[in-house]
Amino acid sequence: MTEQESAVLLNQRAKGVTEVVLNRPDKRNAFDDVIIQQLITALETVNADDNTHIVILRSEGKHFSAGADLGWMRRMADNTRQENLDDSRELARLMNVLNHLSKPVIGLVQGAAFGGAVGLAACCDIVLATDKASFCLSEVKLGLIPAVISPYVVRAIGERQARRYFLSAEVFSATQAQEYGLVHIVCDDVEAMNARCNEMLQQLAINGPEAMKAAKDLVFAVSYKPISADVIDDTAQRIADIRVGAEGQEGLGAFLNKRKANWVPEE
Repeated sequence: MTEQESAVLLNQRAKGVTEVVLNRPDKRNAFDDVIIQQLITALETVNADDNTHIVILRSEGKHFSAGADLGWMRRMADNTRQENLDDSRELARLMNVLNHLSKPVIGLVQGAAFGGAVGLAACCDIVLATDKASFCLSEVKLGLIPAVISPYVVRAIGERQARRYFLSAEVFSATQAQEYGLVHIVCDDVEAMNARCNEMLQQLAINGPEAMKAAKDLVFAVSYKPISADVIDDTAQRIADIRVGAEGQEGLGAFLNKRKANWVPEE
């Protein structure tokens, strides 16, 4: 098996929990066009897997990801505009697939998260980072821009911080990333991050899988939209549909009868 063939792994962390793992620690988990395709395939695989209810995106080694691989950047520099456009559309596809995955995605960040790796973090639903993690939107240092990751990063950190960090390419800390909204929880080290991740998994495991999917869809449906009659009616339709659905009926029945819902794992 070559290095690139093993660059993205799928691991079962626990029942119903699948890890998508960047596995190029010797290259600081930098990615290229081949690895982007492997990530898309891995994410689409777990999304279609009925036995997977929660997804973890993480990396082996000291760093989450250094962003674009140097060899890939050299090849892109020699490519035509059309080849660069095709290449960029695949990275954009990766971000879209990750962002709209129908299952909760927990991102675990240690070490460096530079360039496109900031986009990966921004597309996760819940992000944990070690206090030594560092973030950088470094593209302008190369005369480039963080184009395809920008919709997700701007939504995560807001326009004001994006205007600073897109232009300055400053490195910012995990604590700053938490303050800006990119990171939810900062942990002392990798061990503490994994322990906190396990706690989060326990929290998510007691929630209805279909309800979490619907809740994620709901965020996209109402985010940045005026509270119009159409939005109001759409939200009413959504709650009515889920109340009469099988999972909603089971959840309400369990609550009213003071028992555990059938999706809650046995202790």
